[in-house]
Amino acid sequence: MTQPFAYSEGRLQAEGVAVEDIAAAVGTPFYLYSASAMQQAYRRFAGALQGAGLDALVCYAVKANPQLAVIATFAAEGAGADVVSEGELRRALAVGVPAEKIVFAGVGKTAGELALGLEAGILQFNVESREELRLLDQVARDKGVQAPVALRVNPDVDARTHAKITTGKSENKFGIDCDDAAAVLQEAVALPGILPVGLATHIGSQITDLEPYEAAFQRVAGLFAEQREAGVPLQRLDLGGGLGIAYQQEALPTPEDYAAVVARTAGRLDVPLVFEPGRHLVGEAGLLISRVVYVKQGRSRRFLIVDAGMNDLMRPALYEAWHDIVPLREPASAARLRYDVVGPICETGDLFAEGRELPELAAGDLVAFGAAGAYGATMASTYNSRPPVAEVMVQGDSFEVIRARPSHDALMRSESLPSWLGKVPKSG
Repeated sequence: MTQPFAYSEGRLQAEGVAVEDIAAAVGTPFYLYSASAMQQAYRRFAGALQGAGLDALVCYAVKANPQLAVIATFAAEGAGADVVSEGELRRALAVGVPAEKIVFAGVGKTAGELALGLEAGILQFNVESREELRLLDQVARDKGVQAPVALRVNPDVDARTHAKITTGKSENKFGIDCDDAAAVLQEAVALPGILPVGLATHIGSQITDLEPYEAAFQRVAGLFAEQREAGVPLQRLDLGGGLGIAYQQEALPTPEDYAAVVARTAGRLDVPLVFEPGRHLVGEAGLLISRVVYVKQGRSRRFLIVDAGMNDLMRPALYEAWHDIVPLREPASAARLRYDVVGPICETGDLFAEGRELPELAAGDLVAFGAAGAYGATMASTYNSRPPVAEVMVQGDSFEVIRARPSHDALMRSESLPSWLGKVPKSG
């Protein structure tokens, strides 16, 4: 664990609060976020860009963690929002993100979503196909307006990240091939409902090597300069997000290193730049807290069965992702045992860690899964009819529940039986 999560007097603290005290108040499992960690991550990222002499708008990628309190924390810092759905757009607007700081990305925007973005007056739509461009033109003309568009270019660069979260290769579904971009831009210029304002790119998530950024930014910046010289009125360049975090305490490039790459590839354009970090701002600011239910000794394996499941934290099952696992009480001994850390879901894939060396643990002990602030709660489900976990935010020595755990009755009230089956019976 790293700051703001650290042991003090033998207990894991979140800022100024003992995590086990929060567990006693809200029950387990639950997500826990540090507001200060989010603020510090944003300030360092934005500060690095400013320090490199760049005119930058940082738009928090809402998909990483869409809780209203999280979006509002970044909005209070001056951040915009990168959204990929109507729901995310409505959330950003609801907590006061100015529409002129909102970028609408995503490959499958519907006519209704495009219309909502136009009505709100957002900064730009990152358009990912000719088909989307033509639909947006129609929607904008119907409303008697022009839609500000940044064409998302796929630079065919390998981000060297997990195959399921890379987005900048030619075989990925995202963006328009770099070689086709000039022709699509010319079509955009000719469409009466479209105002081409820029180019955009985003090559993937959890990127831990700056070389793919250098290659992608160099290529897109070159295209930007060529098209501007050809008379396309491009005003800004959106360089996306994707900078990784340390899941296993690995050495990573810093925001300052990243800003230096941006400065030497795109800084020469002397135009406003847009960035869309998500995981980098929230990932290390969150924990998933869980309680050991049983320790089961198998024939050859020792299973640590916890009350959180793959429905609560999908990343290990989906991406084979690593999350540090630590007890909330500081171990008195350096001795370690090997455990397969598993949840209660009826799936063999409900596996958080295999053969993980951990301090000796027993039923009732509390553990924290590290770096769970991004793509944790937002990817959760109610599989096995398990209610979504509570979410809590801490600031200094105070904490508050920002999303309560719904009851089983509340979940069933959202359903109904067809008329021929009568009414849903009340639970006992």
